[in-house]
Amino acid sequence: MVTSIFPDSLEHRAGLLVRRATELGQRITTAESCTGGLIGGLLTEIAGSSAVFERGFITYSNHAKAEVLGVAKDILLMHGAVSEPVARAMAEGALARSRAHIAVAVTGVAGPGGGSPDKPVGLVHFALARELRETLHVERRFGDIGRAAVRLATVDQALALLEQAMDAPLLA
Repeated sequence: MVTSIFPDSLEHRAGLLVRRATELGQRITTAESCTGGLIGGLLTEIAGSSAVFERGFITYSNHAKAEVLGVAKDILLMHGAVSEPVARAMAEGALARSRAHIAVAVTGVAGPGGGSPDKPVGLVHFALARELRETLHVERRFGDIGRAAVRLATVDQALALLEQAMDAPLLA
């Protein structure tokens, strides 16, 4: 019998994150493109996650990023979906359109195709937005390690950003 679709290590960390967010009274939202909801899926594997997982936005297309999260079309045209400005706008849009305190966003090229010299397969942009804080950006180049591996590595990094946010002192 399958108990989880995620590796035990990720599920364990997600459990700790959910408990910590519950203790702090922090609600989380996600804005996902290349992961297609896997970050939200991981969080909801944890019993009790309904206390902290506010909602998830899966915005795979540029149209969805603009319509659902409010990502400016000129940013998408100028920088492309896989970019720092778009990741930041996704996180900020998710935070503004939810009742969460923390938003994590991911946009990238999972492969096997779709890469270019400037934006190779395995490139993922992450953003973490919090109330009254500057939005954090992280870029990772996982390489052409396979679609599933890129997506799981992305979930791992997004979880690390959420863990970091839970460890940061809260504003009064």
